[in-house]
Amino acid sequence: QVQLVESGGGLVQPGGSLRLSCAASGSSFSNYAMGWYRQAPGKQRELVAAISKGGSINYADSVKGRFTISRDIAKNTVYLQMNNLKPEDTAVYYCNVDSSSRTVRAGGPFGSWGQGTQVTVSS
Repeated sequence: QVQLVESGGGLVQPGGSLRLSCAASGSSFSNYAMGWYRQAPGKQRELVAAISKGGSINYADSVKGRFTISRDIAKNTVYLQMNNLKPEDTAVYYCNVDSSSRTVRAGGPFGSWGQGTQVTVSS
């Protein structure tokens, strides 16, 4: 089973940038599709970006052109570079993985979720 640890969140002003990291242990990322998700207070968790085993990428419309998902298989880490952040990007961000790209794009079901990392965009 893959264990995931998200990091890199913080408080940033509108227009700023952050890079989130998701480090995995227990299995190689090369076997999985990966996704970044977020959950704002009072809202359902939503897919932000996904990358398939073959490298195909999908983004939520709300982040296209601002966020970039990437992975370093050698480091077993997936990243989310977030630029031009907006207050509506404020949320807890999570990563997750699955052997099925469909499951990742659908947001689950997954066996478990990590603790996530808080991103707050505010002046």
